[in-house]
Amino acid sequence: MLMKRMIKVVSRRVLFTLLLIVICFALQTSVLRLSFFGNVSPNLMLVLTVSLALMRGEIPGLLTGFFCGLCVDVFYGDMIGFYAMILMYIGFLCARFHKMFFPENMMMPLSMIFVTDLIYGLVCFVFLFALRARWNLPHYLFRVMLPEALYTLMVSVLLYPLVLRLNGWLEDLEQKGARKFV
Repeated sequence: MLMKRMIKVVSRRVLFTLLLIVICFALQTSVLRLSFFGNVSPNLMLVLTVSLALMRGEIPGLLTGFFCGLCVDVFYGDMIGFYAMILMYIGFLCARFHKMFFPENMMMPLSMIFVTDLIYGLVCFVFLFALRARWNLPHYLFRVMLPEALYTLMVSVLLYPLVLRLNGWLEDLEQKGARKFV
């Protein structure tokens, strides 16, 4: 009986996370591509990875980052695994702050989203441009990295509380099931 309940809880979390990944990916690649910030769009995959890593810990953060990155790799990447690796590491590193996470404080998640978006942009610059001798970092920093990080931060002010509320709802469902079980 306990095993069935655990499987139900895990499968509910997995389905919830996969649904969030699909929704965020669809929004990022369709509606939010029509941005008014030049040629940048917010990185909802990064917002989702950082948010769930802070809320749930290392393994969910790592797996969320991997599958978010895999979506980007499959549809837009030149090679499979590049974005999956970056977001997986970001999810794992942000989850290290899981113990210091307080849902009421939005400053920590928003600052982590902003910093990790800059790190994400820097890693992409190094591996996609600098290794091909395209060393125009100031141009990339001011035309792509900073506008994307700011746009992502603005969108995450709206998206993060929604993910937090959905995660709280899911945890409430799990606690109701646990009380029913006992």
